[in-house]
Amino acid sequence: MLGIPQDSKIMNDLSRKKGGRPKVKIPKDQHLALTCTIVEKKIIKGKAKIANLTVSALLLELALKGKIVVKTFPKELLLFTGSLNQLGNNLNQIARKRNRDDELNAIERAELSALSKEIYKLTQEIKRCLK
Repeated sequence: MLGIPQDSKIMNDLSRKKGGRPKVKIPKDQHLALTCTIVEKKIIKGKAKIANLTVSALLLELALKGKIVVKTFPKELLLFTGSLNQLGNNLNQIARKRNRDDELNAIERAELSALSKEIYKLTQEIKRCLK
């Protein structure tokens, strides 16, 4: 043992610092999967590189601190869209009948006239909302 007392050898081993990465208090050991296209993947990697972050760090940062814009439509707009869809369906039925060379009866002509007036009102409403 080359003249070193046994007790001092044990002390040197205990006081030596251990190598390696220090332990973290809360380890990140949970995984999430992300599905995207090849183009989206390249965009995400590019943004991570610009931000000097890993893809994982970038996505985590965006998810925890980023703002998500939730688009909500006013009730009036949804009702307006429904009205336009209904008008479109009615006009489609009339066009189908006319394309078969069928004549419109008096009731159908009255409905067509009413639809025409309703479309005019809706276009005026659109113009009013856009001003």
